[in-house]
Amino acid sequence: MNRRSGILEFAVLGLLRESPMHGYELRKRLNTSLGVFRAFSYGSLYPCLKTLVANGWLIEESGGAQEDASAAPLTGRRAKIVYRLTAEGKEHFEELLSQTGPDAYEDETFAARFAFFGQTSRDVRMRVLEGRRSRLEERLEKMRASLARTRERLDDYTLELQRHGMESVEREVRWLNELIESERAGRDRKGPGHGEPARDTTEGAPGVLPRPGGDPGPDTPGDTAT
Repeated sequence: MNRRSGILEFAVLGLLRESPMHGYELRKRLNTSLGVFRAFSYGSLYPCLKTLVANGWLIEESGGAQEDASAAPLTGRRAKIVYRLTAEGKEHFEELLSQTGPDAYEDETFAARFAFFGQTSRDVRMRVLEGRRSRLEERLEKMRASLARTRERLDDYTLELQRHGMESVEREVRWLNELIESERAGRDRKGPGHGEPARDTTEGAPGVLPRPGGDPGPDTPGDTAT
């Protein structure tokens, strides 16, 4: 499975964990709610759904609305298929949510993971955020070194493009710093008040997101120059 299809499967499972949906609803949620999928091909959604059904992670049900059943004989159209997460699918999604390896820090993957932070335990959120920050700090260091070596050979427009890319990465690092500090503050408030704070592994335990008005993060997490 390539990374792109893996991210799509993850997002579909996450959305269906919230509630069963038919294909059109899933398409709309992927497009409007999850910015990372703004440009994805709708032709890839239905093969993805079929794969998830074949794996036993989803089941297909006929649309429950009476009008669907009554309209089908009159219009010749089939009733809408509703996709529902199975117990095995929920378990698989929770396993994916718990993963904090390097793939979770990549641009496309991080954006999808961040979209489901509300369903992710606090300790996993922290590891993903810190891993993402470390990855971007490494990228930023390489960009600065490259710019220092090539500055004299670049024309003004190429130089500005390089600076713009660096500023985008710096802005996301600041945004991540704010998120990490907010997560820590939320964890400390739930701690015992002395010694080590209690480890909060409650699923979806909320941190306190930075208030609007500070440095804006990227429109979509992970939307940085490469």
